[in-house]
Amino acid sequence: MLNIIAAILMFGIIVLVHEFGHFIAAKLNGIYVVEFSIGFGPRLLSFQKGETRYSLKIIPLGGSCLMLNEFDSAEEAGVLPEGMTKEEADERGFINKSVWARIVTVAAGPVFNFLLAFLCALIVVGRVGYMSPQVIQVESGSPAWEAGIREGDRITRINGKEVEDYRDVELERFVKPGQTMTLQWSRLTENGDEVYSAEVTPEYSAESGSYLLGVYFPGYVPADGIGEILKYSVYNVKYQIKAAILSLGMLVQGQVSADNVSGPVKIVSVVSETVGEARQYGFEVVMLNLMNLCIIISANLAVINLLPIPGLDGGRLLFLIIEALRRKPLDQEKEGMIHAAGLALLMVFMVFILFNDIQSLL
Repeated sequence: MLNIIAAILMFGIIVLVHEFGHFIAAKLNGIYVVEFSIGFGPRLLSFQKGETRYSLKIIPLGGSCLMLNEFDSAEEAGVLPEGMTKEEADERGFINKSVWARIVTVAAGPVFNFLLAFLCALIVVGRVGYMSPQVIQVESGSPAWEAGIREGDRITRINGKEVEDYRDVELERFVKPGQTMTLQWSRLTENGDEVYSAEVTPEYSAESGSYLLGVYFPGYVPADGIGEILKYSVYNVKYQIKAAILSLGMLVQGQVSADNVSGPVKIVSVVSETVGEARQYGFEVVMLNLMNLCIIISANLAVINLLPIPGLDGGRLLFLIIEALRRKPLDQEKEGMIHAAGLALLMVFMVFILFNDIQSLL
C-alpha cells in the first residue's frame, strides 16, 4: 500500500507541476483562474483563496487549471464571477488576452514538465552519474568483435548520429532491429585518439529475444564536475524526448501495438513495483529510482501534450499559432467545438488505455 501511495504521489506531483505551469503563466498575464485542481470527479478537499478555488478531487489521474472564458466571452458563456462586471470579466478572460499571452499560458504546462524532468536529472546525474558509451567487454565472435571493436573503445556515432551515452546505441537498435548500422568509435593509443568505422549487423539472440551487437557498457559513471552534470542532465531530458517521439512514430507506423501503450494505472503499478524493489536498499535508492521514473514520465507527458491534437495543449497551440500568423482571431465557436470533439475522442482513448492497463495487471 505504501508503494502505491508513493506512486500516486509521484504521479500527482508531475500533474501538479504541469497545471502549475498553466496557473502561474495565467496569473502573470492577468488571466482570471476560476479553479486549480488536482484529480477529476467530485471534490475531496476544496478551499477558496483570493479569486481562485483550489481543489483535490477523488480520481488522482489528472488535473486542470480552469480559466475564465477560455472559448467564449463573458456574455456568451454566461459566466460572471461574483462581484465582477461583464467588462471586468471580458478583460480578465482568456480569449481576450493577446495571442502571445495565450500561447505562453498554454505552452507553460509542458515547459514546466520539461523543467521538472531537468531538475530530477540534475539530482540523478549529480548523485550516480551518466551512462558511458565506453565499452567494457566485447563477446568474442560477436558482430561488434568481427567489426574490430575492443574493450576500452568509446562508441561516438551510430548511423551518423552522435552518441552521448550508451542508450543512444540501445535506442537505435530498438528502432531498427536486425538492420545493418554504421558504427564509429574512438580508441585511445600512444598517438592519441584513433577513430574507426564499420558497418555492423546485430545478430538475433533467442535467449534475450532481441538483436544484439555483443558489446557491454559499464552502466553509470560519475560525472566530472558541474559542467558534466549540467551537460548530461540536459542530455537525459533530450534522450527521453527523442525516445518518446520515436516510439510515437513506431506506434503510428504499426511497428508497435497500441496494447504496448501504458496509461496511468499501469504507470502507477510500474512505479509501485520499482519502489518495492528499491526499498531494501534504503531511502536514497528509493528516491533516486522515483526521480529517474519522474524524468521519463514527465518528459513523455510533455511530448504527448504538445502533439497537435485538438483537446491537448499542442492542439490549442496550433490554433493560436495560426491566429498569430493570420493576425486575426479564428471563429471561437468552431474552435471550441473542435477542441470539445478532440477531448471527447481523447476520453474514449483513455478508457481504452485504462482497460488495457487493468487487463494487463490481471
